[in-house]
Amino acid sequence: MTEDVLAELRALRARDLPTHGGRTLAYVYDSALPGLDELAASAHALASSVNGLDPTAFPSLLELENGVVRTAARLLGGGDAAVGTVTSGGTESCLLAVVAARDSRPDVERPSMVLPETAHAAFHKAAHYFGVRVVAVPVDPDTFRADPAAMAAAIDDSTVLVVASAPSYAHGVVDPVTEIAAAALARGVRCHVDACIGGWVLPHARDVPPFDFSVPGVTSISVDLHKYAYCPKGTSVLLHASADLRRAQYFASAAWPGYTMLNSTTQSTRSGGPLAAAWAVLRHIGDDGYRTLALRALESTRVLREGIGKIDGLRVLGTPASTLLAVTAARDDFDVFTVADEMKARNWYVQPQFAHRSSPANLHLTVTAANAGHESELLADLRASVEAAVEAGPVRVDPEVVAFVGGLDPDSLTPAEFAGLLAAAGMGGGGGGVLPERMATVNTLLAAATPALRERLLIEFLGALYS
Repeated sequence: MTEDVLAELRALRARDLPTHGGRTLAYVYDSALPGLDELAASAHALASSVNGLDPTAFPSLLELENGVVRTAARLLGGGDAAVGTVTSGGTESCLLAVVAARDSRPDVERPSMVLPETAHAAFHKAAHYFGVRVVAVPVDPDTFRADPAAMAAAIDDSTVLVVASAPSYAHGVVDPVTEIAAAALARGVRCHVDACIGGWVLPHARDVPPFDFSVPGVTSISVDLHKYAYCPKGTSVLLHASADLRRAQYFASAAWPGYTMLNSTTQSTRSGGPLAAAWAVLRHIGDDGYRTLALRALESTRVLREGIGKIDGLRVLGTPASTLLAVTAARDDFDVFTVADEMKARNWYVQPQFAHRSSPANLHLTVTAANAGHESELLADLRASVEAAVEAGPVRVDPEVVAFVGGLDPDSLTPAEFAGLLAAAGMGGGGGGVLPERMATVNTLLAAATPALRERLLIEFLGALYS
């Protein structure tokens, strides 16, 4: 019976994108180190039943978390003063950074935070959850880096937090943290650096300007363990420059007849499994191992970037400094959404990104250590995919349909009308396999929608998936 259950699970997993081998260039991070999965799974099993709600009841988790935080703080220039918390992921780390900044300033009636428009959507989620107003500042239209002068000008008496990225997800560029943090410091405002992706890589990169606690004015940093620390999913670290800065992140409530609730994260009960797995992986790989993995991923990114520059019709956006690439079309006789479909047919997943302001539609590539040594295969398939996309020509959708979709008001449509739109776009129906094999037409229709309509369409689609 046990084997039957596991066999059923294996059959379900066989439909997923591959999580190893470097062919899924988003969502997953693969070190390609043998035995790492087994170590993490064993460590997870040892602590999966332990509850992180009360560190005094389970002191093993307290020691593990403090050890993980010390490792991250040492890597990111925190010294002995920096403190931190292990969270469930980068989004939770960013949420907690925002709520800590908000709650540290109870004197501000309508708190706001200043973001470059390239900041991760997690900060918009935090704004939505916690009632913090977003002041989104345009970035340089060519480099996609934050404009420190414009960021400084956007800070006012309502600002409780300023955010910079190291790097930004969409383009892989590092914002000018020194200048942004200085502007925040001059106004007495917290400055958070989102290093969820870069925190375990950029310390080993050359020619990257300072971005960590060595920069005056940086008050908190988020860094994910389940990205380039190659730990299993479900672990990130939020670091604060001091315990005083972290205090507002904590939540306590004695206003009920049960135990006094005391939480360091948005979660109460949380399994010790992910933390134990992360601790084990960090100990196993070690500082020298991480340096090797980071340099391997950085070098692979450099090779791919140079190779993409030699493919007729493609160009890389901005000047990426880490391990992320945004690749767009340099001509108008093919569509990058079709390139994504062609890559999928060749067993690669590249992530489509829609146009936003000066950033055209593009394909996102997350490069990991697993891509090292396999760049020529990826580049050959990318070149063939572009050739196939040129032969197919740009995606053609009836202009009247595009105009119709572009003019829809998401607030005036009923759920039934949304269902009809989803079906027309090839996203209707339930039961699992709801998407067509080729997504170029769907993505073109979504690109024609306003951001608000696209959000609503995808929310309705998500609801259909879980029905």
